[in-house]
Amino acid sequence: MNNAVVIIPTYNEIENIELIIKAVFSESDAIHILVVDDNSPDGTSHKVKELQNEFSGRLHLKERKEKAGLGTAYILGFKWSLIRAYDYIFEMDADFSHNPKDLIRLYKACAENGADMSIGSRYITGVNVVNWPMSRVLMSYLASKYVRLVTGMKISDTTAGFVCYKRHVLETLDLTKIKFIGYAFQIEMKFKTYLKRFKIVEVPVIFTDRTRGESKLSSGIISEAVFGVISMKLKSLFKRKAL
Repeated sequence: MNNAVVIIPTYNEIENIELIIKAVFSESDAIHILVVDDNSPDGTSHKVKELQNEFSGRLHLKERKEKAGLGTAYILGFKWSLIRAYDYIFEMDADFSHNPKDLIRLYKACAENGADMSIGSRYITGVNVVNWPMSRVLMSYLASKYVRLVTGMKISDTTAGFVCYKRHVLETLDLTKIKFIGYAFQIEMKFKTYLKRFKIVEVPVIFTDRTRGESKLSSGIISEAVFGVISMKLKSLFKRKAL
């Protein structure tokens, strides 16, 4: 996994951060991690700084002054990664809902099999979700179906947050025009990648809900996704060149 960096946004992930960092690094000696922390009051960033002594040159940290949304954390991480020599840039959660062992599969989809974006998909081979209540499984599954219907994307898991990008995808997209900061951010990134006609591949993964820490999902985030998708689609019809 040469020239690869995993971006992990954090807010109050003290229970997971050391474990996830060590788990990711155990998958490859070459991979790097960038943690983007939103001033977690539980000391997440302090733990990362301690671990930087153990993983010098491989573990990086960007600290923000306040909780400012998942989307802006990733945009910061993308820009940071693009001014460095990374060719493969990952999105990944800190809570082990994304299995670090699947990183190599997403990487190979791009590095060896020609994908420009690879998605760790919960729904490409059925419903592969563990420890979620049925209501949340249905909400997530139907949300992806809804997004697929509105946007026309041939993607089964449109809201997935486990993604690998080749750097030229992020170089091509105008990151300053990414509007959504919550749940809909993942949809917007896939939609704009799709509109640019990049090759998108879904890799089946098993998503396991967090066992430590608290979920960041809220009704406001869900609302942004539901109503934002229609707005995003309409704007794309009239402002395609601006994407």
